[in-house]
Amino acid sequence: MAKDVASFAAGCFWGVEARFRALPGVADAPVGYMGGHIDEPTYRQVCGGATGHAEAVQVTFDPERISYAELMSAFFDIHNPTTLNRQGPDRGTQYRSAIYYHDEDQKKQAEAKIAQIDATGDLSNPVVTEVAPAGMFWRAEEYHQRYLEKNDSAFCHI
Repeated sequence: MAKDVASFAAGCFWGVEARFRALPGVADAPVGYMGGHIDEPTYRQVCGGATGHAEAVQVTFDPERISYAELMSAFFDIHNPTTLNRQGPDRGTQYRSAIYYHDEDQKKQAEAKIAQIDATGDLSNPVVTEVAPAGMFWRAEEYHQRYLEKNDSAFCHI
C-alpha cells in the first residue's frame, strides 16, 4: 500500500483526529503540534499560546483509496474555516485553521480549494485558513492520542 502524508489544524485536535480516522483509506492520524517555533512543545506550552504551534493532525493515507482533495473536503467540512484563531468556544492561535503542505502539489491544491470555496459565496466570511509548509510535526503526549476513543464521555468543541 502506498502512503502519503497530509497535515491539518482545525481547532481541538481530538475531534479532528476521530473524523479523519473514520475515513476509508486513512491509515493513521496522530495528534500533535505544528507551525510553531519551540522544539518538543508540551500541551501546556501550546495551550499557553506562546509557542506559535497549532493543535494539528498528521494524516497518513493511501492515495489509491482516498485522495488529498477528499481529505481537504473533509477538513473543510469539520470546522469553520472563516474564524481566525477560534473554533467554537476554543480561542487562541493554537486553534487556528491551517493546512500544512508537504509538497508543491499539496500547496497548489490547498490554495485552489480555498479560492473555490471563497468563489461560491456560500460562506458569510472569507476563508482564513493558513497554508504553510509542513515543517516538523511534534507528536502530542500519549494521553491525547485517540482521546475520544479512550474517553467516551469527553467533550470536544467541533
